[in-house]
Amino acid sequence: MGLLSNMISRDELKPGDHIYSWRIAYIYAHHGIYIGDDTVIHFTRAAGQEVGTGTFLDKLFLSSSPVPTGAICERCGDQSHLHGVIKSCIDCFLAGGKLYIFEYGVSPAFFIAKARGGTCTLAASDPAEDGLHRAKSLLDQGFGVYSLFKNNCEDFAIYCKTGLLIQTHYSIGRSGQMASWTAAASTVMSSPLRFLTTSGTGLVFVAGAMYSVSRFVADIGVRRDVIKIPVERLIIEAGAEEPQIVSGLLTT
Repeated sequence: MGLLSNMISRDELKPGDHIYSWRIAYIYAHHGIYIGDDTVIHFTRAAGQEVGTGTFLDKLFLSSSPVPTGAICERCGDQSHLHGVIKSCIDCFLAGGKLYIFEYGVSPAFFIAKARGGTCTLAASDPAEDGLHRAKSLLDQGFGVYSLFKNNCEDFAIYCKTGLLIQTHYSIGRSGQMASWTAAASTVMSSPLRFLTTSGTGLVFVAGAMYSVSRFVADIGVRRDVIKIPVERLIIEAGAEEPQIVSGLLTT
């Protein structure tokens, strides 16, 4: 893997890999856990509902459901209306996109240089068998309520690989994509920028530095508000009452 691309071939895949594929115009990536036999376990809110506006804007902006074109897969059937944690063949998961692998345990320098969020983390991953166990366990039990900003497909995949959840109720989830979007928005809307420099070059430099720092401190590998939770605990709590995951924590 390198700074420019995390693209891999299917021949390089190993069970337990965290993979992703970019959706519409590289705006958003859909993430999942490869379990072997050309099969992926992933988390979705069903076609056209990932943003949650309930309007045509949902489909226009992004989709994390398999086969958005409407074609029916002979192996998977029609999964366009399924939601929660589901299992799909890799073709349905990719939905015509290219295959990329998410990197764990990268260095701070590499993380900052990799300006696009949702592609790597400083956090170390657990052994592949642990990630497979979590993904397969949650396939039947679910991963709470899908939320684009607090509990999305990337959050699911990162939990499967690390077992880490965020304790606070006042933050975005583990998703690097959401951290990048939040960092970018904060940088653009930050009024103090105009007082730090008067030149165009200086403004770009300051904005880039603020964006990088915001992404870095939001990464699950450096945050102090995370806790390791066994998947069995999630399943027990989910079975007690109708659960809701808020920033990575189950609440009832």
